[in-house]
Amino acid sequence: MSQIRITKQFSFETGHALYGYDGKCKNVHGHSYKLSVTVIGTPITDNTNVKFGMVIDFSDLKKIVREEIVDVFDHATVFNQNTPHVELANELKNRGHHVILVDYQPTSENMVVDFAKKIQDRLPKDIQLHSLKLQETESSFAEWYASDNL
Repeated sequence: MSQIRITKQFSFETGHALYGYDGKCKNVHGHSYKLSVTVIGTPITDNTNVKFGMVIDFSDLKKIVREEIVDVFDHATVFNQNTPHVELANELKNRGHHVILVDYQPTSENMVVDFAKKIQDRLPKDIQLHSLKLQETESSFAEWYASDNL
């Protein structure tokens, strides 16, 4: 049977700041992110299976991505934990804000790598993550492809 790619799209709002950056993104700001998740697999051929004909149920993929990415990052502010931004992060946390500290500069490039690992760890063994596209503005995005990361 053929390998088929399916894609599910998500959106979430996240703030961040790029410590040490020489442009406007050094300031705390936010984006309306759009995340496209593409997986590849063989549709189920067992006609007694309730998922017959599906690579993965879109609702199952949605559950994984929501739990690992959307519900975690939506309306959060992300800072690199290895920078002085940790002081600002702690102050915001003390005031009840949702802050995520990561061990990388929170660029779209690094976030998409982080997201790929989180999603891959949750997919069923017969389904492979094919690609991710993380769009931070209407004209700017980062892409991750499994074939580039063998």
